[in-house]
Amino acid sequence: PGTPRGAVGPLRAVSPQDWEQRQEEDTLLIERILLLVRNVLHVPPDPTEEQQGVDGDASVHDRVLWALHISGMDDLLKFLASAQVEQQWALHVLEIISLMFRDQSPEELAALGQGTAGAEHGEDTRELQSLRQRELAEKRSRALQRTSRHSRFGGSYVLQGVKSIGDRDVVFHKGLHNV
Repeated sequence: PGTPRGAVGPLRAVSPQDWEQRQEEDTLLIERILLLVRNVLHVPPDPTEEQQGVDGDASVHDRVLWALHISGMDDLLKFLASAQVEQQWALHVLEIISLMFRDQSPEELAALGQGTAGAEHGEDTRELQSLRQRELAEKRSRALQRTSRHSRFGGSYVLQGVKSIGDRDVVFHKGLHNV
């Protein structure tokens, strides 16, 4: 009437409260699923199988990754990797993620991450540089206009014919309030 020892029973709906108090069977089930995913991703590529497809066709590894994505397994892996209460699975998840990226070079991954964002960033940078050049040109033209106009500040004047205390001509400084 039950499942034999070690066999996995039918899947059942689990509430959040039940999940926090999961049984040892559930923990073993999670570990087995993670090990299965790891083992599937660990299978080395077969060059003869890969060459039979059309050039540019997705490899078997890529199709497995796509199936994991469609099934939502990648979201579960992200949850297991980031949840504080699920730290016990961190090394399993890390190994699975490293196997997901095994055929990729760091340069390719970096270029993919910057594909559209890099182009948008370059366009934004060019736009900012053109705005900065325009602003500097406006500042220069305003500075040239100021230097070409006559300054209203008159400076100091010597009043000839009017003697100061020491028998010299009076020096008059035009004040700002008289401008």
